Amino acid sequence: MRKPTESTGPSQRQQRVAELVRHAIAEVLSRGDLQDPVLSQHVITVPEVRMSPDLKIATAYVMPLGGRDETGVLEALERNRKALRQEVARRVNLKFAPDLRFRRDETFDEAARIDALLRSDKVQRDLAPDSDAEE
Repeated sequence: MRKPTESTGPSQRQQRVAELVRHAIAEVLSRGDLQDPVLSQHVITVPEVRMSPDLKIATAYVMPLGGRDETGVLEALERNRKALRQEVARRVNLKFAPDLRFRRDETFDEAARIDALLRSDKVQRDLAPDSDAEE
């Protein structure tokens, strides 16, 4: 029997189910199926969903367009978690409907941080053509 290594990522099944759940959540949010005033005021992106190995917990990383009112949107999603779970169960054919958890997506912040680093004077100086090499 093969021993699992610490660096193994999600299985192909986890990734496939996570993508199905992501599409289901995004479809429910984009169609406005939930009657919540906070959710109806925002366009919410769902860039990633991660599934637990037993496929019983789905962690959805969400971000309102423009990044405004993040806490209000997360609270509204938590309030409507049961209805969202029912809609996901209806759209995705699984033995058990996964329990949904919502987290703020921080990849946009990380991308902005890396972009700022690449635009910094230090990096630009390293990328500039060397005047000594041309002579």
